[in-house]
Amino acid sequence: MADYLTQDTACIALNRQPSLLLELGRLRGAEPALLLREAGIPAAGLLDPQRQISPQQYLQLLGQLLRHGKHPELPFLLGQNLLPGHYGAVSHALLQAADAGQALQLLLQYQSLLCPLLTPHLHLGPRQAVLYWTPAYACGSLLPALVEMHLAAVTAMCRWLGDAHLPWRYSFNRTRPRHIEQHQVHLGQQLHFNAPLDALLIERDALAQPWPRGNRTAVEMLLPRIAAPEGAAAARRSLLALLYDWLQQAMRTPPTLEAAASHLRVSPATLKRHLAREGTHFQAELDQARAHVSLYLLHERHYSNEAIAAHLGYHDANNFRRAFKRWTGQTPGLLRSDLDAAG
Repeated sequence: MADYLTQDTACIALNRQPSLLLELGRLRGAEPALLLREAGIPAAGLLDPQRQISPQQYLQLLGQLLRHGKHPELPFLLGQNLLPGHYGAVSHALLQAADAGQALQLLLQYQSLLCPLLTPHLHLGPRQAVLYWTPAYACGSLLPALVEMHLAAVTAMCRWLGDAHLPWRYSFNRTRPRHIEQHQVHLGQQLHFNAPLDALLIERDALAQPWPRGNRTAVEMLLPRIAAPEGAAAARRSLLALLYDWLQQAMRTPPTLEAAASHLRVSPATLKRHLAREGTHFQAELDQARAHVSLYLLHERHYSNEAIAAHLGYHDANNFRRAFKRWTGQTPGLLRSDLDAAG
């Protein structure tokens, strides 16, 4: 039987990330009980550590807060409080991280506990590191706010624990907003819009700069304490996250719906149904994974169009170029120049 999380699985502790939303709402004049009621979440047991809500309910709560707050700064303020957070041993481990590199590895390893709505991915190139996100669940119109939250969360955490401003560069998979003052205040000036993915970019050497309060040994001693039920919760991942990982690994097969369903231990019909409930379908997820693999090979490995086409199983470079333009809106050549300029 499949063991993955979907948007209606109760898997997010109400007294963790959702409580931060409620507290910020209270400070902004929105009663927590009202936000919960409008999101369809019973207010009873708010502080109960065993109380869990679903990703869908968490997204509804975020949507209600953004509608009440009506201020472009809200996602950034939420993000500043997300990490290291108060999530048990995993947050204590983040507080002891030796450098940004170790902190990011913890973020990836314990994504379900630290950032349950978006899935982080880290590519370490010869000189550059790229941290990017994909939706763990159907986020709809809330995706831009979630991206801003997570960019702000990593930036603020590294700034605090490292006692320095790391030279991050930011890319956004959307058009430049009319007003970017809050982006500049909370993230800095290195902002690149109309990019193929939402990401943080940095020189790889910067991730290894020691943090003043870091203790690698303490982190290694803390990790075994992330035991059940925390450890079990951390091991469970969303359907979209598991499918994305499998698609990346099976890219040269080429991947099929039937093979993906077999890997996830469900029938193809069940997988199609669950993907539809997440607001997507297999081909869309495959195209996203192909686009991301192409970007990595294009920018980090400097593959030619012919080499990428062969890697993805296309018969020739022309077919790949047409598909790539459909995925990203640009040809590989134009995007290669754009990425080089941004990076």
